[in-house]
Amino acid sequence: MNKKKIDPESSPWAPFGIQLRAFREAKDLLQEDLAPLIGCSPSHLSYVELAHRPPSRKLAELSDIALDTGGTMLLMWYQLKNAAILEGFPEFSRYEALAEEIRIFEVNVVTGLLQTRGYTTALQMGSVRQGISPQKLAEERIEFRLSRQQALGRTPPPFLHVVLDETCLRRVVGGRDVMVEQLLHLEQLSTRPNIVIQVAPFTLGENRPFTHMATLLTMPNRKVLAYGEVEQRGYIDRDSKSVAELAKSYDRLAVEALGQAESLAFIRSARRDLEWMST
Repeated sequence: MNKKKIDPESSPWAPFGIQLRAFREAKDLLQEDLAPLIGCSPSHLSYVELAHRPPSRKLAELSDIALDTGGTMLLMWYQLKNAAILEGFPEFSRYEALAEEIRIFEVNVVTGLLQTRGYTTALQMGSVRQGISPQKLAEERIEFRLSRQQALGRTPPPFLHVVLDETCLRRVVGGRDVMVEQLLHLEQLSTRPNIVIQVAPFTLGENRPFTHMATLLTMPNRKVLAYGEVEQRGYIDRDSKSVAELAKSYDRLAVEALGQAESLAFIRSARRDLEWMST
């Protein structure tokens, strides 16, 4: 069978088509096999894989179910649909969806993989009120960020290790009720066997290794990638030497931060402090 090669730069939707074809072939399915499972004809599926037609959100969602991708196709759909996502972030998200281990340090807000819908919505609507983002774009960003959390539901799920600076817990986002819900969500997540949440308290002072957010992804081939953000740009670091140094700093942070039990108690205490506040 003569298979047409897809140029990844031929269309904004070409990466989606390439990935969809790769997942389909990995399951040993023909287009005729997959098409009825995702609600389209074989010819339409062919057009999508060749990037001749853009996929619908429904097609992306059903593809994830049929091909057991852990939400990767829907994530790519959001990435490609939303051109205003921070530069460098779409590429990172594709790696994140496949990583076996995810290590994160967050300094200002609760990291996206752990956010509740209310918390995410409050952050994005804040941008709308400030005139930074239009309403429609904010709504798309909310769905995009929440779709990333599907990666935690893969089988087997990735191991997630998050260190949150105390600022993330003390900065009230969305008001008391939203923040209480977010802190309770962190408490619940911390009981999962594949998730470790630690708190880096203010008392660490100058001993905290990082001044900015940092993420380390361990891929299935055991290669480790780093991700960071500056101003309006995100970037992936593949240099083995610099990534190794970042990993060492993360290990030091994990040692300096509160242990799991202490961190859970700290989060619970922060939540109770908010619950006791008057409305």
